[in-house]
Amino acid sequence: MKKKQPLPRIGFLGTGWIGRHRLKAILESKEAEVACIADVCRENASDAAKLAPGALVVDSLDALLELGLDAVVIATPSAGHCSQAVRALEAGLSVFCQKPLGRSAYEAQMVVDTARAANRLLGVDFSYRFTDAVRKMHELVGSGELGEVYAADLVFHNAYGPDKAWFYDAELSGGGCLMDLGSHLVDLALWFFDYPQVRSVSSSIFSGGERLKGGSGKVEDYAVVSLVLENGHAVRVACSWNVSAGRDAVIESSFYGTQGGVAFRNVQGSFYDFVAERFRGTSAETIATPPDDWGGRCAVDWVRQLRTGGGSYNPQAENLVQVAAVLDAAYGR
Repeated sequence: MKKKQPLPRIGFLGTGWIGRHRLKAILESKEAEVACIADVCRENASDAAKLAPGALVVDSLDALLELGLDAVVIATPSAGHCSQAVRALEAGLSVFCQKPLGRSAYEAQMVVDTARAANRLLGVDFSYRFTDAVRKMHELVGSGELGEVYAADLVFHNAYGPDKAWFYDAELSGGGCLMDLGSHLVDLALWFFDYPQVRSVSSSIFSGGERLKGGSGKVEDYAVVSLVLENGHAVRVACSWNVSAGRDAVIESSFYGTQGGVAFRNVQGSFYDFVAERFRGTSAETIATPPDDWGGRCAVDWVRQLRTGGGSYNPQAENLVQVAAVLDAAYGR
């Protein structure tokens, strides 16, 4: 009789709302043991400890790295992602990080290079890939049933914007709504087109209605980015904070092929509920509807890879650098 393998022991660095949500999802998956919680905010750590009462609570990454864990989930402000991920990987831990992995392609490349050298699994929480709506769309595009998919429009407008001051500091965040929301859209677009070379990137970026120039020090609250891919295919991305959208959020993505199209959109301004449709000419067929508890699926998928693959490096991490490079080009840096 085979001896049952122990579950990976993971730690959480940062346990604000998103960190606690991912912690809960991983616990419910039963794919790993949450062994440590690290947060400088005692209230956050206390709330997380209620979800994982057996976990040791510490106040720093240093203390977490001394525990001989298998992996760490990083859910801290963006400015720390690169250095924290590099330190964890060099210490032999696999890493799952909130987006963005880095504030620039340089930082993202540094983390990926470290993961490769350490042969450790690296994942980033691009969670929208794991909605039922997007997965069914991706399957249709990959099947060839839509013919050659040559164009895409992706939108994410948030009527509120972030409630943390560091989001509005370019040095800490790396950018505004494009980094925060547009990174999801760029990731989706490149994933659907199977990571082609990007021939050109052009953008219009605004703050308070004023067009921004590179080096202004401000972060944008509205951005439109156009990509031309290696085969001439076209992608348009638009995102914003605090826009008068008439609802809480507008989240939509459409992909058009020579034999049909697919699209998903949020329902009545929801950040969580999505409908997906397949188009044939003027007719539409619904292929996905809510409810769909998708928020923690990306984290659980990473944990499952960690458990079944021993935490070895996955070359798909290279694609994270391409997403960051497109954002760099859109910012003109």
